[in-house]
Amino acid sequence: MALTIDPIVSAIGAEISGVDLRQPLEDMTAKALRDAWSKHLVLLFRGQELGDEDLVRFSANFGTCDKAPPNEAAVKGPGHVETLPEVTVISNVVEAGNPIGSLGSGDLVWHTDMSYHEYPADGSALYAIELPEHGGGETGFLNMYAAYESLPPELEAKLHNQRAIHDFTYTSAGTLRKGFEEVDDVREAPGARHPMLRTHPVSGRTALFLGRRVNSYVIGMSVAESEALLDEVWAHTTAGDFAYKHSWQPGDLILWDNRCVMHRRDPFDSADRRIMHRTQLAGEVPRYLAQP
Repeated sequence: MALTIDPIVSAIGAEISGVDLRQPLEDMTAKALRDAWSKHLVLLFRGQELGDEDLVRFSANFGTCDKAPPNEAAVKGPGHVETLPEVTVISNVVEAGNPIGSLGSGDLVWHTDMSYHEYPADGSALYAIELPEHGGGETGFLNMYAAYESLPPELEAKLHNQRAIHDFTYTSAGTLRKGFEEVDDVREAPGARHPMLRTHPVSGRTALFLGRRVNSYVIGMSVAESEALLDEVWAHTTAGDFAYKHSWQPGDLILWDNRCVMHRRDPFDSADRRIMHRTQLAGEVPRYLAQP
């Protein structure tokens, strides 16, 4: 089959067919997929039958595979595939009293992976292995270029040269990370400080860069002023028609550009099993940090 690239919705995403990701990509195919990723921000591949080595090899066509972040749910075990530290296990399954992965079955808020680090992940790939019997666990993806480009002029002006704290305290599931305490003053929240408007290093386009809402703070403002501005920009971003919600099927693989996409997950029945394997692409030095 020839490679085909079909947009999913106008705002974001393309479904890719005609490629078996168990095989190494030819150079021309890899370039076509990188170009499609830059254009559509989210790529969907259905009906794949991947081993973890296949997932790592595929992901490496788009950057350098980073090691999985520490597992903050499992009583035992690292939370990644034992022989491949690049592959994170995202799951609610418990075996012998121990979670085999992270993030459970609850709602995951809109967020940007690893934005609490100085060099956030460039992208992420998520592969569906086992899914809830009764549905749920759908994942939304949000185009942050479109969110920026549709800002009212007066709101856009408020965001220029502003930096915000990307909190390290909580996971996207709302659980307190190991070794952290609840934040009493958002101005002192641990985590990276990033510009609220970020230039993508490949496309050169500007995207809103919000991370996640909890414990965010716009540096230099009073807490009340920061809360008001953040509430305004988050309301604009999440209410707009900039998103795609994906209903998973076994064998689905989705790759998204973390630099210009936020994502979230719907909850599902905790009695149902859900197992996903994930890779993330190591973040490059953002342009605003590379400048002298």
